[in-house]
Amino acid sequence: ASEQLLDVVNETLEISRMEAGHVQLAEAECSLSELVLQARMDMVDLADRADVTLACDIEPLAHDRVLVDAVRLSHVLTQLVDNAIKYNKENGQVNVLVSETQEQVVLTVEDTGIGIPAEEVDRIFERFYRVDKSHSRAVGGTGLGLSIVKHGAAYHKAKIEVNSTVGQGTAISVIFPKS
Repeated sequence: ASEQLLDVVNETLEISRMEAGHVQLAEAECSLSELVLQARMDMVDLADRADVTLACDIEPLAHDRVLVDAVRLSHVLTQLVDNAIKYNKENGQVNVLVSETQEQVVLTVEDTGIGIPAEEVDRIFERFYRVDKSHSRAVGGTGLGLSIVKHGAAYHKAKIEVNSTVGQGTAISVIFPKS
């Protein structure tokens, strides 16, 4: 219980610092593909314990190297994968996809989980908001993960798109401009 309380405090402080503009990005050029593969390695044990398959589908990118804060972007990616695993079904699947268009690099985490009702999609990035309160208690967490994702994406001038169907799963994309 004290460890979870500490997580809540630390994550709340991080969000507050971001909102106040007191966070300096340590931007450097790094490989988005490498960040995704590292996140998969970091999360595969959690996926295995949850009976969820974790896969990566990385398109060969013309612009794989992006200017980002690798630590913050890794945190965004880990939060998305963590949620996709926790809110999945037994024998479910999580896919992390990296693709690009002419103007954008797109990072998508999609799952075969419980999904999000359409009327609640706009609220999932609010602090402490939970779609399924009973399931949330069972899987733990602070309720701040998607708020951190929202702020981390904003710091990278990325936008977020959510596509979800109740009972079928959710896909959350973080879309980075190439310029």
